[in-house]
Amino acid sequence: MSPKKTTLKPARNVPASKQTPPDPGSLRGVANWKEAARWLRDRGIEDIECITPDLAGVPRGKMMPSSKFTSNTSLALPSAIYRHTISGEYPDETESFRYEPRDSDLKLMPDLSTLSVVPWETDPTAQVICDIVDSDGGEVSYTPRNVLKRILSLYHERGWKPIVAPEIEFYLVAKNDDPDYPLHPPKGRSGRSILGGQGYSIAGINEFDELIDDIYHFSEKQGLEIDTLIHEEGPAQLEINLRHGNPIELADQVFLFKRTIREAALKHDIYATFMAKPMQGQPGSAMHIHQSVVNIETGRNVFSNPDGSASKEFFHFIGGMQKFVPSAMAMLAPYVNSYRRLQPDMSCPVNNAWGYDNRTTAFRVPVSDPQARRVENRLPSSDANPYLALAASLAAGLLGIMKEIEPTAPTEDSANEGSIDLPRGLLEAVALLEDEPAFEEMFGSQFIGLYAGVKRGEFETFMQVISPWEREFLLLNV
Repeated sequence: MSPKKTTLKPARNVPASKQTPPDPGSLRGVANWKEAARWLRDRGIEDIECITPDLAGVPRGKMMPSSKFTSNTSLALPSAIYRHTISGEYPDETESFRYEPRDSDLKLMPDLSTLSVVPWETDPTAQVICDIVDSDGGEVSYTPRNVLKRILSLYHERGWKPIVAPEIEFYLVAKNDDPDYPLHPPKGRSGRSILGGQGYSIAGINEFDELIDDIYHFSEKQGLEIDTLIHEEGPAQLEINLRHGNPIELADQVFLFKRTIREAALKHDIYATFMAKPMQGQPGSAMHIHQSVVNIETGRNVFSNPDGSASKEFFHFIGGMQKFVPSAMAMLAPYVNSYRRLQPDMSCPVNNAWGYDNRTTAFRVPVSDPQARRVENRLPSSDANPYLALAASLAAGLLGIMKEIEPTAPTEDSANEGSIDLPRGLLEAVALLEDEPAFEEMFGSQFIGLYAGVKRGEFETFMQVISPWEREFLLLNV
């Protein structure tokens, strides 16, 4: 079937920044091209980066002079950028994983509500996140931003909009130019490498005062708002919490925050990594997602009844998470390394249980008043593409509501003492993604085929690498 020929329109659950046109004097976003030209001129912007996330969440795009950006220039990228692995290989075709025969161009369509400066560049530079359409203007269903918009439109059809708040964990590590050597924490201002067991330690944060100041400074310049920043359990492991809001806007923020944090760290001659399990024997890094749903007309939290009690939609949302999230783990834990984080006794749930204020469960219900009632998904790792992780999590909950799935009883004690209820590796997760019939309606068969093909290609590349464990224990013993 040929794609529908239409210009790409904003998702029907429009971000707040589009409901109220941005102030042209604001740090982030403008309403139209006329305001964009003025915004760039007022700031003396010389270059602009037009970027979009690929399947891995890596920024892809083009850079150009700002004068060319505002002159109705057509921007294009090859469709193959959505078909290569994280290491740059192109997997073999299968029945469901196909290359576009002509490797035709895809067009970049700037979302002007995301326009902001690039504060770490020496020359005045701006950036804008772009949507993707085909050469005829038809929507490209398999790009991450459009996958998330598809899920949000399903909520909008019911008169609802989801509200999310991500929490992103990451490690600071000393520079390492040889991948055969393990990573180590960097030295802080004390001149010593920080140790583990520093959860919520202010002293742990203060070790990297100047770096954190740069993160705040870079974020402020881009109009990105950090809610809180804490030190986590791992050595030099930090967590940034973002304020709740529209899923597209929050995915955009995570996309930009990852870039921002890496750049701030490089300025201080260290690395910031969102790898799920960068150091053996240390906790992994998660991207916890807090989720609620509100009625568009009334603003009421759908998870609460008028009397303040939990609604049937709340319990069905949890039931959907329990049933469908295990089959969506390839989108929440997308790499071989991701499953090293999902281990018992490593501060990470390995179950599909839920509970009230229970951090050992996959789906935690924090203590809150009725209007703030929400479900925290604690399974996604920080290496996940934020658009796809949000789409998977929200789709699972919506399927639970649509199918009226009842959850199990809430877990009162530790949920990690039984069997592991999740896929134990990437190939198993990909098979579960492909085998769930409900996902074809939610995500589209083309996306599932492309994503599964890329993930299998990444696994095959991983299997070509001989690990130190194999050399240590197999070399002379077998």
